[in-house]
Amino acid sequence: MAHIELGNDGPGIRGLLAYRPESARPITELCEMLLRGDNTLSRGERELIAAYVSRLNECDFCANSHGVCAALQLPGGAEQVGQVLSGAPGGEPVSGKLSALLDIAGLVQLGGRMVTEESVAKARAAGATDVEIHDTVLIAAAFCMLNRYVDGLAAPTPGDPAQYAAMGDRLVREGYLGPR
Repeated sequence: MAHIELGNDGPGIRGLLAYRPESARPITELCEMLLRGDNTLSRGERELIAAYVSRLNECDFCANSHGVCAALQLPGGAEQVGQVLSGAPGGEPVSGKLSALLDIAGLVQLGGRMVTEESVAKARAAGATDVEIHDTVLIAAAFCMLNRYVDGLAAPTPGDPAQYAAMGDRLVREGYLGPR
């Protein structure tokens, strides 16, 4: 049960956005631009960064919904996403560039000043552009905020994986500004 009366049954951030539509619009516009806008990182890669940071923040709603969304858009699907989110050993499930960007995202999750010249140099050496590094830091920072928004108000979190599958499918088809 949420810490405040939301007046709707929307799960996770969806219920919070419905509660305050005036803050919902800029949040959804930012997510649309970061996760679906023009970029040299694929939509799946950007969703994976969001899911990864959310898993580090222990935000089940965001980790699960963005993890499903990433799995639907990455060639390795759910197995690849599961391996990244669990940190399970057994081969590198992503490219060297994406691995370096995930390292940067993890540093942002710890604190913005944790990102070092060395971590940025490693990403560049793996082929990341300055725009990709920028967007990775912004996705990670935004999801730290969004995770805290969801968990700070104890937004209802579905327990049924089918609900996350439906959310991921809807995000892939409609995006963040699509009909709710």
